[in-house]
Amino acid sequence: MLALCTFASGATATDLPDDAWPRGHHPLPENSDLIGENYVARVRERETLVDIAREHNVGFEEIRIANPNVSIWAPAPGTEVLIPARHILPDAPREGIVINLSEMRLYYYSSPEVVETYPISVGREEFATPVGVTRTTVKVRDPSWSPPQSMREEAAVRGEPTPEVVPPGPENPLGRHAILLDLPSYLIHGTNQPDGVGMRVSRGCIRMFPEDIESLFDRVPAGTRVNIIDQPFKAGWSEDNVLYVQSFPQLEENVGSLEPVRNALDVVALVAFEDNLNPVAYRRLRQLVENPNGLAVPLRGPSRQSPGVPE
Repeated sequence: MLALCTFASGATATDLPDDAWPRGHHPLPENSDLIGENYVARVRERETLVDIAREHNVGFEEIRIANPNVSIWAPAPGTEVLIPARHILPDAPREGIVINLSEMRLYYYSSPEVVETYPISVGREEFATPVGVTRTTVKVRDPSWSPPQSMREEAAVRGEPTPEVVPPGPENPLGRHAILLDLPSYLIHGTNQPDGVGMRVSRGCIRMFPEDIESLFDRVPAGTRVNIIDQPFKAGWSEDNVLYVQSFPQLEENVGSLEPVRNALDVVALVAFEDNLNPVAYRRLRQLVENPNGLAVPLRGPSRQSPGVPE
């Protein structure tokens, strides 16, 4: 049926205390572009960095590049792990679902007061997830999966024949929930391999942790706007008028298509309303772009030149 990811058929938010917000939920700021805060967790016995990432709503690459000196699979118990939980909201209309491919993160503006964010997997280089605006259509619980012909042929060459249809169950790579997009062959869905969330591993679809897609499944209405963008560098203001920046590794297929430092300077100029940075800020920006770690960090102190946050 579909070629790449086929299947067959209380209280006001702002009244909640900080520790009562559900996983991934944040109050939508009125005068800021930032949500969340970075913090530190400690490794427990027999815990991997991937276990910690999932527990704290972080993807594989996010936790890896934020903690380059910590073993992914065998971190020592007691090791401090930085949880990159501070995010600059993407430069896109704050409505519906926004997916930032380089960041491998989904944002859902679920109400005028709330924004939710979750790690995702996106298409690997040869099956890159396309940029563009679409919408959600049909939602299917316990979907079946029809591997595309190309995948079945590849598996046959390896001597690993693949069935034409994989029924619902633990072997189904779509997991238990799937949301179709009005973009032929593309879905937002769960997975039976959650360790891969936060990596470029799909054939173009958007994968989520099972608990995250389950949370969204009943709450995202059909017809919700889905804006798929690619912003490897973001900039935005904090509540106290500090300019923050956030840099991610550029997608392989886009390397060379733009000059990363020039792009970062353009983004900062657009947000900060100025064309030139002082030498210290420029060096810091260049270092972040050339060594992206996914952390939202201040580029410099307070100096906002225009009140408010653009819509």
